[in-house]
Amino acid sequence: MGKQTFLAAVFACLVFLLTACAGREPTLEEGPLGPETVALTVWGAEEDQALLEQIFASFQAHYAGQADFQITYQPQSESNCKDVLLGDLEGGADVFAFADDQVAALAAAGGLDPIADETAIRSECLPAAVEAASVEGTLYAYPLTADNGYFLYYNKAYFTEEDIQSLEQMLAVAAQAGKQVSMDWSSAWYVYAFFGNTGLEVGLNEDGLTNYCTWNSTEGPIQGVDVARSMLEIAASPAFSNRTDTDFLAGVRSGDVIAGISGVWNAVAIEDVWGGSMGAAKLPSYTCAGQQVQMASFSGCKLIGVNAYSQHPEWAMRLAEWITGEENQRLRFEVRGQGPANISAANSPQVQSSLAIAALLEQSNYSQLQRVGGKFWDPVAAFSASMAQGNPSGASLQAQLDRMVEGVIER
Repeated sequence: MGKQTFLAAVFACLVFLLTACAGREPTLEEGPLGPETVALTVWGAEEDQALLEQIFASFQAHYAGQADFQITYQPQSESNCKDVLLGDLEGGADVFAFADDQVAALAAAGGLDPIADETAIRSECLPAAVEAASVEGTLYAYPLTADNGYFLYYNKAYFTEEDIQSLEQMLAVAAQAGKQVSMDWSSAWYVYAFFGNTGLEVGLNEDGLTNYCTWNSTEGPIQGVDVARSMLEIAASPAFSNRTDTDFLAGVRSGDVIAGISGVWNAVAIEDVWGGSMGAAKLPSYTCAGQQVQMASFSGCKLIGVNAYSQHPEWAMRLAEWITGEENQRLRFEVRGQGPANISAANSPQVQSSLAIAALLEQSNYSQLQRVGGKFWDPVAAFSASMAQGNPSGASLQAQLDRMVEGVIER
């Protein structure tokens, strides 16, 4: 080979190598100047802060050296996460916890992208949780819990197994003991319990945004006014206490409340007070239109979403997967008593022996997946506030029901 030919060959090889190197993108594990800085903001329930900080630490340890992580936790209610996020998608959290009834609106608004690799999630999570995280069969979020429902807590020192079958009987027992039975009528979520198994209906229209509602119906074996009258009779009991979830727990600690309707998130705190006397069961029945009606409930899941506008989408997805992984769902149950959406974690002996989880599963026979539009909440809360106060205005029950339904179905 001549000198000129040799040099030409060497030059060609150098050009090829330089071109190949220039065209190769750095992986997540390497950056052009070392590990990249990955700043992620995470929204979660205020009560989850200590747990999430622990999960962040294990995530950073697992991926040590692959990036310089700066993970910031900010408390944000799961119940109105959608509204806050859609107010500023680009400035919102990279990873966030939210209730499953918000998934359709978040996806429609472009806040969530479909999960790219959903096969593993579908195989590892409970079918109901996957359904709750999906819109028209497409998975948009990572299932976190499968326990977003409510049931009855009661102190076994006061109530028998027969007592807890009837709300009226429970109120009678509590009244005789000078104690209270608690339920939150400021929340339409809980008030659904009275309407759900009556034949009266509420739900989403095909547009996925507006509601239909027949809670003011004047036809059928149970009419809207029948439910309203029953609520007034319950509210009139000296043992009934209309309390928020926080006030319910305060009543348990003070000894004033010996039973109440809540969810698994309070299991650990209630057991700390009642100890071996803590009981948990499906909701009782109540008397309506001369018959016993099993109280209903909304069911649902908590989900973890990844903001479609995240500056670090791949790392945000890895963090979401880490938060919702089997081991961290087990940890969440141990620390917070929340029921896992992961099949293996849910089938663990610890979860299966939980009184709260068993009660939730029992109540699931009388529950439906929460699917209502945003107009549902305020009108129902306004109606139930009037019932809790004993209808102080004296207005016609039918007129109040009509006004409530008008607000619920408003477009």
